[in-house]
This record gives sequence, C-alpha cells and structure tokens, in this order.
Amino acid sequence: MKKALVVGIDDYAPPNELNGCVNDAVELAALLESNGDGSPNFDVRRIISSEGEVSSQKLHEAISELFTGDADTVLLYFAGHGIMDEETNNGYLVTQDGRNPNWGISLSGILQQANKAHPKIKSTVILLDSCQSGFAGEVSGLGDNGAVSHIGNGVTILTACHRQGFAAEANGHGKFTDIMIDGLGGAASDVIGRVTPASLYAHVDQTLGAWEQRPIYKANVQSFISLREVSPKVPKDVLRRLPQYFPTASHVFKLDPSFEPDRGEEAQNLADIPVDDDNVRIFRELQKCHQHGLVTPTDHEFMWHSAVFSGGVRLTATGAHYRRLAEKKKI
Repeated sequence: MKKALVVGIDDYAPPNELNGCVNDAVELAALLESNGDGSPNFDVRRIISSEGEVSSQKLHEAISELFTGDADTVLLYFAGHGIMDEETNNGYLVTQDGRNPNWGISLSGILQQANKAHPKIKSTVILLDSCQSGFAGEVSGLGDNGAVSHIGNGVTILTACHRQGFAAEANGHGKFTDIMIDGLGGAASDVIGRVTPASLYAHVDQTLGAWEQRPIYKANVQSFISLREVSPKVPKDVLRRLPQYFPTASHVFKLDPSFEPDRGEEAQNLADIPVDDDNVRIFRELQKCHQHGLVTPTDHEFMWHSAVFSGGVRLTATGAHYRRLAEKKKI
C-alpha cells in the first residue's frame, strides 16, 4: 500500500500570499495517483488552501494519520511558506494560522514521526517546496534525551533549497515542484521507466543553474523506492534478451550487412549479401539500446557503419547492469 499527503497553501495573510503552491499540489497529486499506464499508484489525500483553511491543527492531524498504520511507502509533500526559528533552532512548515512563536508544523516533529513509523511503514519520502526547508534532518531533537534529530531507517528527504535558502516561484508554479513534475512525468525515469527519489533529485539538481536555489537530498534507505512508473525507454522484452545477445558482459556482438536493409551508397557493393529479417529485428533492438546508452559500436562511430562494414557492438557499463538484471530475472 502506498499513500500520500499533498499540501499546498497560497492564501496566507497579506502581504505574504503565494500564487503557485495550490497549482503545484493539484498537479503533483494528479501525477502521484496513477502510473504512466493509468494503473493505480499512491492513494492521495489533498489539502489545499483554495478549498478551506489549512490550520496547524488540521495539518497536524493529517500528518499524524499519514504515519499511522502499515504501508509500503508514504509520501508527504508540502508547498507553502517555511521558516527557521533561530531562537528555538527549529524549522517549521507555516500554516495559515501560523504566528510567532507557533508557526505551524515543526520539521523535527515530522521527522520524529517518520522515524518512529518504521518498520510498520517501510519507506517515507518527504518533499518540501518551501523556504529554508533544507533544515529538515538537521534540527535539534525534541526527544527526552535532547539528541540531535537524525534521518531514520527508510526515510528520504528532498527539499527545494538549503537551510538558509529561498524557494522561488515563477509563472504560477514553484520552480522546484515544476521540475519535479517534469521528472515524475518521465524525464527522470530510468531505462525501465521507474522514477526514484534519487533520480528525481538528480533531475532537479541538473536543471537548476549554479546561481539558482540549490536542492537538498538526504536519505537513509536500504531498499529501492519507486515513486512512479512510466513507459520504459527500452521495451522490457528487449532488455530480457540482452543475455541472449551478450552471453557475457564483455561479449562483442558481431554485425554484418544482413542486419541493415538501408545500405545507402554501399547498396551496389553489398548486392550479393541478402537481408535477413530476423537480423534486422535484432539490429533495430540494438539501435534502441544504443539510443539510451546500453550498447556502443566497437569499430565505428555509428551503428549503421558497424552493420554495413561488419563491425561489432558491446555493452556499456549501464548495459551490463541491465543485462545482469535480466539474467537474474529482475526485469
């Protein structure tokens, strides 16, 4: 079971209004509810300020409910104001009724709930698009021993900025969430079509420039977490045939003109070599693998030349990884 709490607050008291958080929450919730093929994904509860006040009590109760019971994965997303209180050395997600010193929901409190929920909840993912959200996981603990809060087993945190940073909005969306939505849509997927927290962070990190807000990623995980699945970049049946084409990871698959029906300027020279339809199918599959960095020609720069001039193809490191997955029947 996978469940998600998605929160977006625009309607703060003037002059602190925001204009992209509700849009972000609505779009993110819709993406998380289903995979790319329409199959169910997260069971999403959405709380947005356009549908009623998001008070501290309401959000506290919703978060407590999120971390109650058993689940494979739970996800908390918050878009709105965030603040770090220097006097208490704590960070907060600011609710609509938040005022100094009770700003809203304590980041250390959220982290403690996530830590205590394991192992009944196997994996927790916290996505924060708010200012100073990078404070999560660094703040002073509220436990009896006064220990520093730590990221517990199975917890992943991805934030829009570091502990002193600010989360920007543009064109009715938060920059951070806008990139995450792009990533969840498929831009951050692996070859099999899985979007993970780590790949989502990499997508955000690479998209934002050096002079823009810098995202933060923290995790203490021992197992794979998929946030969403989209269409594989290379069909899974093709990936399953990699051990057939490459009996070992270092094997070179030999090509010849029978693999390529479009021989261009070499057509006349190769007229006595018939095209083999099965070889053509294999070559198209290898071309698809080459397109996504799984194989590379050994003797020529381009795949077409490798076929027409009888070169070879070998696995890249990434290709060897997926060959190994196929060999172990994990694809």
